[in-house]
Amino acid sequence: MTNKPIQIDIVSDVACPWCYIGKKHLEKALEGFENQEFNITWHPFQLDPTIPAEGLAREEYFINRFGSAERIQQMHERVEGVGKEAGIQFEFEKMPKVINTIPLHKILHIAREEGTQNELEGRLFKAYFTDGVDFSEKENILAFMEDFGWSREKTESVLADDQIAYWVTQEIKHFQNLGVSGVPFFILNNKYGLSGAQPTSVFKEALEKVAEELKPVEVSGNACEIDGDNC
Repeated sequence: MTNKPIQIDIVSDVACPWCYIGKKHLEKALEGFENQEFNITWHPFQLDPTIPAEGLAREEYFINRFGSAERIQQMHERVEGVGKEAGIQFEFEKMPKVINTIPLHKILHIAREEGTQNELEGRLFKAYFTDGVDFSEKENILAFMEDFGWSREKTESVLADDQIAYWVTQEIKHFQNLGVSGVPFFILNNKYGLSGAQPTSVFKEALEKVAEELKPVEVSGNACEIDGDNC
C-alpha cells in the first residue's frame, strides 16, 4: 500500500528572490522521497502591488525602498551567496526594472489548471533573476510564453482577461486573511506552515513528519479470509 500524495501549497511572488531559493531547497528535499508522491501548487502574492504596470527603474526603486546603495549591495550579496549554494546564479545588475507581477500571476493561474505551473514558475524565476527579462514589456511576455509552448493569441487573451485578474487578487486576499504577510510561505497537507526559504534539512524533516502521519496503521482483528476458513 502506497501513501497518499502530500499536498504542498506555496504562496509566492515571482519578483521574490527568496521564493526562488525556497523552491530550490524544497526540490532538493524532495529528492529523498523516492516512494512518495507530491502535489505542488503555487499561489499568488504581491510584495508591492503599488508598482505600476510599466514597472519602475530598479536602482531608484531599491534606494527609495531600502535606503543606501551600500545596504542594497549587502542585501544582494547575501542573496547571491545563498543562491549560489542552491544552484542559482542571481544577476541583479541585469534587471532593468522592478515589475508589477499580476500579469505573470494570471498566466500562472491558467498554467495551474493545465498542470504546467511548477515548471513555468521555475522558468519565470530564472528569466527574471538570471536572464534579466523585462516582464513589464508585454512583448517580452508574449515571446517568453511562445517559447514555453503557448500561442501569442492565448497569452494575449489571458493577459486581457479581467476575470482572471479578479481570481488572482481574491486568492492573494485569501492568504493575507490567513495571516501570510511574507513569502515564500509553504503549507504542507493543509496542516503545517513553513515561513521563508528554509534550509533543505528543515523541509526534509517536516516532510518526513507528514509522510509518517500518512502511513497506514495495521490493526489485527477478526476478518474474513479469501479461503473462507475464518468466516
